[in-house]
Amino acid sequence: MKKGILFFLVIINSVILNAQDYKLVWEDHFDKPQLNETHWTVVKSGEGGGNGELQYYRRENISVGREPETGADCLIITAKKEKYWNWNCTSGRLSTQNKITFKYGKVEARIKLPKTADGLWPAFWMLGMDYPKSIWPKCGEIDIMEMGSKKGIVAKAQDRYFSGACHWGEDFNGGSYPNKGKATINPYCLQDDFHLYTLIWDENFVRMYLDLDKYPEVKPYFEMPIIGNDEPNTTSHYFRKEFFIIFNLAVGGSFSQITDIDKVTALKSGEAKMYVDYIRVYQRGEKNEVFKQLISPTTNIVKN
Repeated sequence: MKKGILFFLVIINSVILNAQDYKLVWEDHFDKPQLNETHWTVVKSGEGGGNGELQYYRRENISVGREPETGADCLIITAKKEKYWNWNCTSGRLSTQNKITFKYGKVEARIKLPKTADGLWPAFWMLGMDYPKSIWPKCGEIDIMEMGSKKGIVAKAQDRYFSGACHWGEDFNGGSYPNKGKATINPYCLQDDFHLYTLIWDENFVRMYLDLDKYPEVKPYFEMPIIGNDEPNTTSHYFRKEFFIIFNLAVGGSFSQITDIDKVTALKSGEAKMYVDYIRVYQRGEKNEVFKQLISPTTNIVKN
């Protein structure tokens, strides 16, 4: 056997073995009668997410129930065009802040996105566990999946244009803080069915993958090295610590550059839903990995 072929097989086998090294450490399948609020904190806020978003995040817009076409038990986030106090629309956001935090591993969520059309902004992302004590972007941010940007609207690829990104730095600095993002126009629709979004994160890299379950050899749609000494503005300072998970469905704002609720075409029928079938966190059991779960009594959201 030629040395080049042997080396290639060793690399492939190494990748397969490394994938098998991951062990499940936490999951939520949203298949119980109530949302498990030992895992999740439901956000109530109308501050616009710092992005000029139009929605008020209400508890009532978070539920658990079945996705109607597949029957899958899901977390459901509903955006609605409705009058609520001084807002013209409502939606939902929830996170594992102060409940589930971890450092390094493989994180995956199977999500069915709404038709974003013009104006919806669904996201699966993470913030550093020191937020809000460390104000953004000092806490660090990992955006595993976002859709609904202005560029996607202009390209008329709203159902295929998606992105991953990382944000960090000591302060906002007028918008000149360090960050890296990459957008992709996918060859197939991402708003027709469930798709798997995966983050693989270790002390050296952040990498994100689409539909890794269907296409195990797919290349990452986003990757960033974690390098440098533990000093301000180096990636090592912000991405070698624990993070928590967030799901939300924003309406309007700076990402889509839509600030008028009547221009949010995705809510012409009144509402739109984002379904999350499951979220899973895997780790290899290495010394530098961290997983923490704080159990506290809470009120549960009843299943639809």
